[in-house]
Amino acid sequence: MNLRFPDPDQRAAIEAAAKQEGVSLQEYILSAAYARATAVQDRFLDAFRESMSRSGSAFAAEAGAADPSAEQRAAELEARRGLEEQQKRGHAA
Repeated sequence: MNLRFPDPDQRAAIEAAAKQEGVSLQEYILSAAYARATAVQDRFLDAFRESMSRSGSAFAAEAGAADPSAEQRAAELEARRGLEEQQKRGHAA
C-alpha cells in the first residue's frame, strides 16, 4: 500500500494515532476507512428501513382495496364467465 501524504503534519498525526492504538499505519488507515464505510452503510440501511416502514403502513391502509371480499371475487368470476359465454356465442355466429 502506497501511503503518500502531501501534508507532513497530517502524516505525523495519523502515525501518532496509529502508534497510540498499537497498530501499523496501514492497519490504522484501513480500519478507519472500514469504520467510515460501515457507518455510511448503517445510515443507508436505517433510512431504508424507515422508508419501508412508511411504505408498509401506506399499503396496509389500502389493504381493503387490494384484497376484495369473497362476495366481490364471486361477482367478478360470475361476470367473467358471462363475458366468456358471450364471446363463445359471438364466435359461433
